[in-house]
Amino acid sequence: MDVEMKIQEPINKVTRKQKLKNYSKHPGSFLLALLTKLAILLTVLALGFILIYILVKGIPNLSTDLFALKYTTENVSMLPAIINTLMITLLSLCIAGPIGIFSAIYLVEYAKKGNKLVGVVRVTAETLTGIPSIVYGLFGMLFFVTTLKCGYSLLAGALTLSIMVLPVIMRTTEEALLAVPNSFREGSFGLGAGKLRTIFKIVLPSAVPGILAGVILAIGRMVGETAALIYTAGTVAEIPSSIMSSGRTLAIHMYSLSKEGLYTNQAYATAVVLLIVVVLINMLSNFVAKKFTKK
Repeated sequence: MDVEMKIQEPINKVTRKQKLKNYSKHPGSFLLALLTKLAILLTVLALGFILIYILVKGIPNLSTDLFALKYTTENVSMLPAIINTLMITLLSLCIAGPIGIFSAIYLVEYAKKGNKLVGVVRVTAETLTGIPSIVYGLFGMLFFVTTLKCGYSLLAGALTLSIMVLPVIMRTTEEALLAVPNSFREGSFGLGAGKLRTIFKIVLPSAVPGILAGVILAIGRMVGETAALIYTAGTVAEIPSSIMSSGRTLAIHMYSLSKEGLYTNQAYATAVVLLIVVVLINMLSNFVAKKFTKK
C-alpha cells in the first residue's frame, strides 16, 4: 500500500501541473471549469438549505394525532393522504409503466431505422414532457371526470398522472435500451435465441438500472403533483373505499393546510413525511436496480 501511495503522489502532482498549464494556455477552459464547480456548489447548497429548513420546521411538529385513522379538523391527520398517495402512485405506475416500457421496446427493437413514425413519437413525447401540469389537470377533468363519467376519483387522477409520466418512462427506457451493446444481442442470436427471448432475457435485464431511473423520476413527479389531481382526484380527506372514490394525496393535503393558514405547523410536518416517502421509494428502487445488476 505504501509503495502504491508513493507512486500515485507524483502522478497526481503531474496531472495537477498539467491542468494548471492547460488552464494558463486556455483561459476559457479555466472559466468553464470554475463556472461548473460554482454551479455544483450552488446546487448542493440550495438542496441542503431546503432539506434542513423542512426538517427543522417539520420534525418538532410531528405527533401521533397526525397519523390518526380518521381525519378531523382537530387532528388534521395525514394518514388518509398517505394511503391515497400510495394507491394513486401504484395505480398510475401499473397503467403507464407497461405502456411506456413496451412502447420503448418497439421503437428500439422492432421499428426500422429512419421510420418517420418513430421520429413523430419521439418529438411528441418530448413535447408532452414540457406541458404544464395544470393543462393535464384540465384535460383530465374534461375527459376522464366529465366525458367518461369517472367523477372525482382516484381512477381519474391515476389516468391523468399516467399521461403525464408516460413520456418520461418511455424516453428513459428507450435510452436505456439503446445503451445496451449490440454484442449482447448478437451473442444471444448466435446461441440460437429468438428475438423475443433475447429482449426479455438479455436486453431488458441489462437495461433495468436505466429503466428504474425513469420510474423514479415518474414517481417523484406523481408524489409531488397537486394541480392535476385537484381537478381529477379531488380533495376529500378520507380513506377511499374503492378507486372510484375521491381522495387527496400528501401534496394536496399539505397545500390545503397551508392555504387555510390555520395549520401551518402541520403542513411542515406533512412536508417531512412527504420527503421521507420519496427517499424510501428511491432507496427501494436503487436496491432493486443493484439486485438486477448483480444478476
